Amino acid sequence: MYRQCSRSSAWQVHKHFNSKILTPNHGLIAKTRCVSSKTNLKTEDDQGTAFPEQMTHIKYASKGLEKFPQKYKQVPLTLFIKKSKTLVMLDEISEKFTVTFPKSEDTLTVDIGPEDFAKLKNMLEKDKRDSSPAHNPESITECIWQEMKTDNNKLMQYYFRLSKIRLTGLVVLTAMAGYAMAPAAFDPIGFTMVTLGTGLTSASANAINQFFEVPFDSQMNRTKNRVLVRGYLSPLHAVTFAAVSGSVGLVVLALGANPLTAALGAFNLGLYTLVYTPMKRHTILNTWVGSVVGAVPPLMGWAACTGSLDSGAWIMAAIMFCWQFPHFNALSWNLRPDYSRAGYRMMSVVDPNLCKRVALRHTVGITGLCFLAPVAGLTTPLFPVMSLPLNLYFTYLGWKFYQQGDSSSSRSLFRFSLLHIPLLILLMIVNKPSRKNDSKDSGKESVTVVQSELT
Repeated sequence: MYRQCSRSSAWQVHKHFNSKILTPNHGLIAKTRCVSSKTNLKTEDDQGTAFPEQMTHIKYASKGLEKFPQKYKQVPLTLFIKKSKTLVMLDEISEKFTVTFPKSEDTLTVDIGPEDFAKLKNMLEKDKRDSSPAHNPESITECIWQEMKTDNNKLMQYYFRLSKIRLTGLVVLTAMAGYAMAPAAFDPIGFTMVTLGTGLTSASANAINQFFEVPFDSQMNRTKNRVLVRGYLSPLHAVTFAAVSGSVGLVVLALGANPLTAALGAFNLGLYTLVYTPMKRHTILNTWVGSVVGAVPPLMGWAACTGSLDSGAWIMAAIMFCWQFPHFNALSWNLRPDYSRAGYRMMSVVDPNLCKRVALRHTVGITGLCFLAPVAGLTTPLFPVMSLPLNLYFTYLGWKFYQQGDSSSSRSLFRFSLLHIPLLILLMIVNKPSRKNDSKDSGKESVTVVQSELT
């Protein structure tokens, strides 16, 4: 049973390990004991003479203050009984309860006297009576049924959040890069169409993903404020948005680019919503499938420009495939409690060592693929040299993550991954092979054909 506690409480406990002082402000706590699972230190009541020079019994505030040993680190805690922002878990109403500190292995067991126990028991029972539907009929309507209203003034904001606009922006960026690197003339209309179609298709996929995962998103701190979880949009509204944006996006790709680009977009939409999304709850292979999803947009851009898929397109797709692993594995590392609570089978949860190894391997793989780019005719020979410092630092961060496996190293790897891929794409574009001679030759050939037809 969880009870909320109050600033205007009958009693409170302050534990300050920095100053080694534990003080009951109102003199209502009879005594406490502190147990550290690391050092196995207990009070005299439990071990006899654990602290020969310092007693750990808590006296009333008016009678003085007692000090804790030097070994304890700073773990400030304030408990408020009654209504406040602090939550205290009480398994049952008793004269003793134990508090476990979230960022430490220490526990604090508090014994309260008979009078205070009676006050606490009466307070809990009164709160229970007051919160029951029998004593508060309005709570039935408030808890069981609530009208869902959409704020039309924020509708565009909700659509952006439903589309995961930052993720969609990354997808569109890689599709644009594929179009820019393709060995064909740049067509502004075609470029605009593939950009728009890819963005709409990605928005549809993300909306469907959120529609399926509402029960699980509500259990995760990272996703508990999504628009469908919070009820800002109805499920029907979200599905309608996904259907319209997805169908319009595929039509734009088919008519504005070509059928191959539309087919790749439809494939990616189905792979993300019908395969990757349900796989997340069953197997860690979902990360490999999700990486395929991330590798398809450059193919779409390339296909929109040339109408085919050459070796250069596959090199770009392979680079994006490899990039997904250090990016996502580093992101998921600090989200392990969330993923575990929601029942997602992520590498970081199921096999943490594999998670670190896979991230490191693919940072090395990106470096190797960059050296293959000139061989495939994607870039000039200067590109591997120019991108080497960027890739080596990326590999170094992957190595630190593999060695340390802590929140700091994973956060560094994730943040740099967001910088790594735009810079790598920029270097690709700067080192795109010049095809001016080819375009001049093709122009001369077309002029010759026209002249021959006229004669």
